[in-house]
Amino acid sequence: MSGSRSEPARTRVLTDRQRLAWLRLIRSENVGPVTFRALINHAGSAEAALEALPDLSRRGGKRTIRVASQADAEDEIEALDRLGGRLRALGEYGYPPLLRYVDGAPPLISVRGSDDCLAEEATIAMVGARNASLAGLKIAGEIAADLGAAGYTVVSGLARGIDAAAHRAALGSGTIAVMAGGIDVIYPSENRDLHWSILENNGAVISEMPLGWKPRSRDFPRRNRLISGVSLATVLIEAARGSGSLHTARFAADQNRDVLAVPGSPLDPRSEGGNRLIRDGATLVTSARDILESLGPRRPFPDLPPIEIEEPGQDTDPLKVRVADSDRGRVLSALGGAPVEIDELIRHTQLEARVIHVILLELELAGRLERHPGQKVSLIDGR
Repeated sequence: MSGSRSEPARTRVLTDRQRLAWLRLIRSENVGPVTFRALINHAGSAEAALEALPDLSRRGGKRTIRVASQADAEDEIEALDRLGGRLRALGEYGYPPLLRYVDGAPPLISVRGSDDCLAEEATIAMVGARNASLAGLKIAGEIAADLGAAGYTVVSGLARGIDAAAHRAALGSGTIAVMAGGIDVIYPSENRDLHWSILENNGAVISEMPLGWKPRSRDFPRRNRLISGVSLATVLIEAARGSGSLHTARFAADQNRDVLAVPGSPLDPRSEGGNRLIRDGATLVTSARDILESLGPRRPFPDLPPIEIEEPGQDTDPLKVRVADSDRGRVLSALGGAPVEIDELIRHTQLEARVIHVILLELELAGRLERHPGQKVSLIDGR
C-alpha cells in the first residue's frame, strides 16, 4: 500500500531564481497561500507580483507594505541547507501529494527528512488529547504500529500525549510530523529526542512557517489543517470539548477526507469530543483493522493537471486591469463583517470578475480583507 518511490516524470521543478521569488512573495506582509496564487495568476510570475505589491497595497489604502528582501530569502534558504532541510514547492517531488487538493495549500513548505516518506499517498493522521489516559496512549500506539505494518504512514503534530504515542509507535515504518512553528523550533521541547528519532528513521518533519518561528496559539489551527490535508483520513483518540484535535477532524471533513474516532467512557471529559464526533457521523473504530475496513480499497484521487509553474499571464496583469474608484466604492459598500461568497459579490456589483479579484487583492494586501473557507470574504472589523 505504498506510494511511488521514484520521482514522477511529470513533476515540475522551480528554478533557483523562481524559488527565491516564491519565498520572497509568501514571506511578504499580508500574503497568504490564496493571495499568493491570486497574485501569480494576475501578474504572471512571482517576480512580477513582487513588483506589483506596493502599488496594489496603496490602492487598497495602505501606504507601505513590507516586501521580503532577496537577502532575507537567501538567508532562509542557506539556513535550511545548513540544517539539512530544503524548500519543496507545490507540485514538486517531496511536496505531500494529497496536500495539493486542499484549498489554499501552502505554495512552499520547509522539509527535513525523507522525500520518499512525504511522497506517500497512503497516509493517516492520528490526533488526540495532550493529557491522554494510559488506555488512550496504549490504543494510539497499537493502532499506529498496525497501520505502519499495513503500509500506511502515520501523520501527527508532535504534541504531547496521543501525537507523541502515535509517532513513537510508527517510527519503524516512517512517520510525518507537522510543526506549528519553524522546523527548527521543537515544541514541546520534551519531544526533542522524538523529533530526531523521526528524522533518523526515514520519517519527515514539515512546516509552512519560516525558520525560527515560535508557534503562537493562532498557528496551531494552521498546523492542524495541514495534518488533515496531508492525510487520507484522520483518526481521533480522546479529545475534550473545544480541543484542537476536533479542529483537525473538522478540517478533514471540510477537505472531503474520512473522519474516524475511538469511543471512550462518557464519564471521562477527554472522551466527550470523540463521542460527539461519532454521534455526528464519524466512523467508530477501535483498531487498525476497523480503520482499514472502513477505508476499503484505496480510492484514487482524481488526476489533477500538471502544476503550471509561473505560466505567463494573459491580459490579467493587475497593473493593466482598469479599476475605477467608483468600482472600489461599490465593492466596499457591498462588503461588511459577515462573510459573503465572491460569486455573489460579482453578481451584486455587476463588475467583471477580474476587476473584483484585483480589488480584493488590494484590500487584502492593505490588511483590510479576510478570506474564509468556501470562497468567502469579509472586511476586517467590518470596515
